[in-house]
Amino acid sequence: MKTYRIATIPGDGIGKEVVPAGRQVLEALANKNKTFAFEFEDFDWGADYYRKNGVMMPEDGLDALRDKDAILFGSAGDPDVPDHITLWGLRLKICQGLDQYANVRPTRILPGIDAPLKRCTPEDLNWVIVRENSEGEYSGVGGRVHQGHPIEAATDVSILTRAGVERIMRFAFKLAQSRPRKLLTVITKSNAQRHAMVMWDEIALEISKEFPDVKWDKELVDASTARMINRPATLDTIVATNLHADILSDLAAALAGSLGIAPTANIDPERRYPSMFEPIHGSAFDIMGKGLANPVGTFWSVVMLLEHLGEVEAAKRVMQAIEAVTGDPSLHTGDLGGKATTAQVTAAVCALLDKVEAPAAKATT
Repeated sequence: MKTYRIATIPGDGIGKEVVPAGRQVLEALANKNKTFAFEFEDFDWGADYYRKNGVMMPEDGLDALRDKDAILFGSAGDPDVPDHITLWGLRLKICQGLDQYANVRPTRILPGIDAPLKRCTPEDLNWVIVRENSEGEYSGVGGRVHQGHPIEAATDVSILTRAGVERIMRFAFKLAQSRPRKLLTVITKSNAQRHAMVMWDEIALEISKEFPDVKWDKELVDASTARMINRPATLDTIVATNLHADILSDLAAALAGSLGIAPTANIDPERRYPSMFEPIHGSAFDIMGKGLANPVGTFWSVVMLLEHLGEVEAAKRVMQAIEAVTGDPSLHTGDLGGKATTAQVTAAVCALLDKVEAPAAKATT
């Protein structure tokens, strides 16, 4: 039997509620399955850790993660700690430290969800957004000088490298090639950003020649927001820079019904380091501790985690349980217009997994 080592990092806010829920789902799956098991290690990093230690995670924290098969992450953010500290001190430290350069965010309208695009069918909105996750606008290059004086200045420099752009473009083209429509849209802003984004466009063209069976087009980021609303069926796989994809994926989740259902995978495609899986909804301190958080985004992230581990059939079973639960209005949480609690949704998914027949373990000689 294969045992997967999973690091769980609840982080802040409702992450402390949805990550344990995600662990429950994995445990329910393993209890029914005879071919694999999970070994969990929980890390208490986040804003509470910062208040005690002055850092969001230990300086050598990455070393504790390197031998794991995957990471399940909750959120980073606290009203009493500046956002740049929570983000750079935890999530980005892990993503950049483990070179998880491909951020993958699937979006589609799940059964039973009342999405705001009334002229849109579930077939029209079935996207996956690939976010460059290691450089761009979040490269961390910049600084502040003359603070508190009239001549105070601050800079944040967006850095794109040929190596970084080539690898995310190649990843996006391969992903588009694997999907039925073989369609990719490259998001740009090269009309205004005439250096790095022009290079981004040029490299997209170069990489496209390696994938003659993939149809691709290019769209300015501002125009793409309107296209996502007015012509959703023209999109399938989307690749964008760190900031552009961050914004567009939140819009995509809202168009699909709620940020609470949207998953994320922070992938190291070369598998040198563990990849990290998380819901995109953030810490949501306004509902923290009330049992109202929607765990579906975490469960869908669990699906991506299982797919990454190669447990495709198990991933399918979890996704089927998710779709059965979203299809039942009585199990909708507040973000979806319902009154269900985190615990009720989690229990329903686990109960469905318990009913599904899992494959038996293969005999060994």
